[in-house]
Amino acid sequence: MSTSRRQFLQSASAALIGLSIKGDRPVVGTFVNDSFQMGHQLRDRASFPQPKQVAKRAVVIIGGGIAGLSSAWRLHKKGFTDFVLLEMNDQPGGNSRWGENEITAYPWAAHYVPVPGPKAVYVRELFEDLGVLKNGQWEERYLCFTPQERLFLYGRWQEGIEPAVGLTPGDRDQFRRLEDRIHEFRATGQFTVPMEIGLSDTTEDLDQLSFADWLRAQRMDSRILNWYMNYCCRDDYGATTNNTSAWAGIQYFASREPEEKGPLTWPEGNGWIVRRLLERVGSFVETNRMVHKISRRGKGFSVLAGDTEYQTEFIIFAAPTFLASYLVEGMAPLHDFEYSPWLTANLTLEHYPDSYGTDPTWDSVFMESPTLGYVDATHQSVRSHVERTVWTFYWALADGLPSENRQLLLNKDWNYWKEAILHDLERVHHDIRKCVSRIDIMRMGHAMARPKVGAIFSAERRNLAKAHGRILFANSDLSGFSIFEEAQYRGVNAADRVLSQVAGAHGPTH
Repeated sequence: MSTSRRQFLQSASAALIGLSIKGDRPVVGTFVNDSFQMGHQLRDRASFPQPKQVAKRAVVIIGGGIAGLSSAWRLHKKGFTDFVLLEMNDQPGGNSRWGENEITAYPWAAHYVPVPGPKAVYVRELFEDLGVLKNGQWEERYLCFTPQERLFLYGRWQEGIEPAVGLTPGDRDQFRRLEDRIHEFRATGQFTVPMEIGLSDTTEDLDQLSFADWLRAQRMDSRILNWYMNYCCRDDYGATTNNTSAWAGIQYFASREPEEKGPLTWPEGNGWIVRRLLERVGSFVETNRMVHKISRRGKGFSVLAGDTEYQTEFIIFAAPTFLASYLVEGMAPLHDFEYSPWLTANLTLEHYPDSYGTDPTWDSVFMESPTLGYVDATHQSVRSHVERTVWTFYWALADGLPSENRQLLLNKDWNYWKEAILHDLERVHHDIRKCVSRIDIMRMGHAMARPKVGAIFSAERRNLAKAHGRILFANSDLSGFSIFEEAQYRGVNAADRVLSQVAGAHGPTH
């Protein structure tokens, strides 16, 4: 067993020490949105019933996350309506799904979008459609209220997540040198959002070593700086600096403006965007439709899902790309795509902990925690007084092999993870058990693409991203990592390529 794996199990097991003390508020809850059993049917090559009906569509979109919904939005906006979107779950949205209780709406995963820069043309176009961007100005109510972020370290809170308390002169020097290096990379224009716009072969060497190795080569060995770099990689990639490509570690910082306004957020996180997209294209979405076979049929395809055979000319494959080899007849397994397992939880609080502080903050992080902290769903509320609230808690299982962590994620019961979550929160909020009445947990075995060493410049990834033909891939994992802007870009780009082929075959789409 690897050292990192052993440490992870020890820290997770330690979370079970000290079960609820008599007199604590009873905590109820369950696992939600579990769909891995369906995915395992594909993995295990299970047999499925024969279709009972046939439906014909010019385009079939597979997957109802942000990529698939963005494809649908683009097709519809261009006046093309001969399509259907198939989603295996009962709720579209993928990592941008949301929930709601009597207190508030809340996210299940993705909870914000950084204010998009000028190169994120498609995202800006979408936000103009949704009324988030008006006449070049961002709608104030959708920009995160202050205070935005805080970090608990050395027994106190500091504003902002980058450590600023207790730094030695050596720490400060390394943070300054890192900032200078990031500024140099940013100035090259080769680190952009979307990433494909700036990607240059001149940076390929950065993809051939880990971010941890790159930091060491820069003589950046500060414990606090390395904690922060690890936190950033775990937060966006579900990976540590040891298993993140140096290119991706630099991309995290160099692709963004240093003093950007924002981020954009809503009580339900990016679920708000999903809701607005469904208002526009929801009539084209069919839920509980798990695709289990794709085969050639003349010039087009036969797509089997549920009790229906969909006959189509084009497929936009917006589900995680690794699934394609289980579905598309004759497609070889993929080798360069790796995914990080996550769990998220929504905690219903009857009141705030005494240790919370007087300034309700959107995002709270604990230094040295294996988790990523929590966001407060009621932070964007304009109500003058909030007593009950919902915290969305994030935990990327980043240490060790993803396959082993997936097994851990699925094998442990709800009570195990409930106790692990409460134990972590007790680092800071000693009275948390008196506040929480419910904890619902979502497990995602393949939550997000992990940009491991070599992933960004992988020939396999780049070939699938550029594929021209009648199957077009569109998931965010085509960028090597999973963020909103990449999913949206891939979805819109795939739709445009389909439209160009449809126009060539049938004339204009309008």
